[in-house]
Amino acid sequence: MAYARGRDSRRSRGGRLRGGGSRGGFGGDKKPKFMASRITGPNEGEYAGGPESGASEPDEGSQSPDNETLSEDGEDEDEDDLHSPNIRPYSVLIQSLNAKETSGQPRRKKRKLGSKGAQSPGPHIKDSTGYSGGAELNGDLDGVEADGDVDLSEFLDFSEAMDEEEQLGDTDCLDPYETHFANPDETSLSNQIWEILDAGWQMHRIEHEGLGKATIATAASSKQRDSVYFTGPENLKLKKRLSGPIHKLRPKFYPLEGAISPYIFNYQDFLFCARSLQSAEDLRTLTCLHALNHVFKTRDRVIKNNSRLAKGDVSEDVELRDQGFTRPKILMILPTRQSCARVIDSIITLCEPEQQENKKRFQDSYVEADDKISDGKPEDFRDLFGGNDDDMFRIGLKFTRKTIKFFAQFYNSDIIIASPLGLRMAIGTDIKKGDYDFLSSIEVMIVDQADALLMQNWEHMEYIFEHLNLQPKEAHGCDFSRVRNWYLDGNAKYRRQTIVLSAFNTPELNGIFSSHMKNTEGKAKFTNDYDGVMLELCLGIKQSFSRYDSPSLATDPDARFKYFTTVIVPSLSYYDKPTKELAGQGTLIFIPSYLDFVRIRNYFSSSLATQNLSFGTISEYTSAPDVARARSHFLSGRHSVLLYTERAHHFRRYVIGGVRRVIMYGLPDNPVFYREIVGGYIEKSTIEGKVDPRGAVIRSVFSKWDGLKLERVVGSKRVGMMIRSVGDTFDFV
Repeated sequence: MAYARGRDSRRSRGGRLRGGGSRGGFGGDKKPKFMASRITGPNEGEYAGGPESGASEPDEGSQSPDNETLSEDGEDEDEDDLHSPNIRPYSVLIQSLNAKETSGQPRRKKRKLGSKGAQSPGPHIKDSTGYSGGAELNGDLDGVEADGDVDLSEFLDFSEAMDEEEQLGDTDCLDPYETHFANPDETSLSNQIWEILDAGWQMHRIEHEGLGKATIATAASSKQRDSVYFTGPENLKLKKRLSGPIHKLRPKFYPLEGAISPYIFNYQDFLFCARSLQSAEDLRTLTCLHALNHVFKTRDRVIKNNSRLAKGDVSEDVELRDQGFTRPKILMILPTRQSCARVIDSIITLCEPEQQENKKRFQDSYVEADDKISDGKPEDFRDLFGGNDDDMFRIGLKFTRKTIKFFAQFYNSDIIIASPLGLRMAIGTDIKKGDYDFLSSIEVMIVDQADALLMQNWEHMEYIFEHLNLQPKEAHGCDFSRVRNWYLDGNAKYRRQTIVLSAFNTPELNGIFSSHMKNTEGKAKFTNDYDGVMLELCLGIKQSFSRYDSPSLATDPDARFKYFTTVIVPSLSYYDKPTKELAGQGTLIFIPSYLDFVRIRNYFSSSLATQNLSFGTISEYTSAPDVARARSHFLSGRHSVLLYTERAHHFRRYVIGGVRRVIMYGLPDNPVFYREIVGGYIEKSTIEGKVDPRGAVIRSVFSKWDGLKLERVVGSKRVGMMIRSVGDTFDFV
């Protein structure tokens, strides 16, 4: 199946997706007790890897059921082990190794764990954090990066792997991580989920001076929080290894950072619609710091509990629930490989790793030193498409005590960074064969530059959200005795934090805010007040806005097309005839949607009303030679009308000459495009003497469903009047 992309001219640089079936799971004749009420796998209630898999049934207290020795045919060497008393094989292994060290025997540096049989595939091996090492999905498009032998010292050096505060054993009850993920109040959580499902959200609005307005949504029983401002990193509950670097990098927060950091670090869902080029780096630093802090706290908690189990400090009736179904906890969605490289640079700056595995491979695949973009392109275009602008990628990051490993397999990764297209291809479209279990335990999702993702295929984003935090189809070596209860109850989506950063708000982002942000901690949406980009045009040109009636959003495309063909098209024939000085009408029709573009193109080709109008077309799918030909014919007057799409302008930013009139079939989402097309194109024609500013025509069509777009063009103070006023035409000079 072919996947729609943001730019058809770019091709994927990755290879084929590799994967395989799960090798983990539970065996034996008896079904584990936790499965009866929590989860049901395929095969009529038997979990993945049942009796056919040959894996032995683990003891409930065992930390690593995969460490049991298997014969070459996959069955237990001693059937009596199935009936043996409940023991802890992992604890016995640790104690035996410690005994050898104390007896004077030399300690082995490394040892590969697995089956005795040389040809046996062997069971899953869990790393020092207690997660399964069996990864069925590659973490990048460029090939499989296999994990090496397991370092046994990593299992033993628990104290070295933890921060000082973890070794002390103290738990900060004021830490948002503790209250939201580690030790939530089960009764309060159930009540909040019921309130959200039954009564919806309790909404209120606050103003942040200089930052715009915020809409806060909480559960009915939740207390309304006062506006909090963080002055610096000292207000954050950070791991020790992150506190030093962020204090050096940012001793004090800027006003924007101080205002939004309480929402981010308190694990609330957050939609920020005021991202700019100036604030991009600050937002990236905050989100990367939050993601690393979450990964390190999760990892240290698991290692600490592993140490307690190895020492036998935990009684049989104590449950240590500190994990999800799979290891990946952070998902970052970005538009290009260059944006991924910037995020990686921020991560490295913040965590200061001693080693970086596969760093050169990452640099070769994601970083391009040569910037091929001309100096004449706008700054926002250079920021988005500078460097490696490939929009098909995915990569997994694995963290150990001193190392970052790039291109880790997804089920071994702590952080997954991907584009919508890259992750969609990893998941697949076949419901039965698709693999999305690696998204089952995502606890923090970060979407940066969402305004750029809107110009790609937004259906990929919707598909990703629909497959987050679902019950896994296979076990993947999971120790269900360590899985948190709200995972087993299917409530992970009410705990997941979703952070979306965009330059402006759109109906699609509002849909994410309403449908997929269900965090019981609440959610916040920041929006700007706009003066109106039309005020930035100093040409003295009359700008007209025409409103048409549209009874419903579903019928809006038909109502718009009817208004255009009955009101706008007849007026095209009334424009001045070409002269020797001014050849052609020079009418550019800007069309936001490609579907509308196809509809209008067909209309111009077949309608009798346009038979005397010659026209050209430029869309995101038009080849470079055809674009050059269309621009040349429009400039010379051979074509009177040029149909031009929003995505073509987003990806190319053409500077089109010969424009005397601009018809906006629909307003652009990005207000910068209005300034560039109306101001830039008309200004260019004015300087060249091809049009008198008083004779230029600027006409935009809108309905009540275009309120967000209209607000950014005409300003927040005018949009309400234009939507609700009796009149339907508004002129501004």
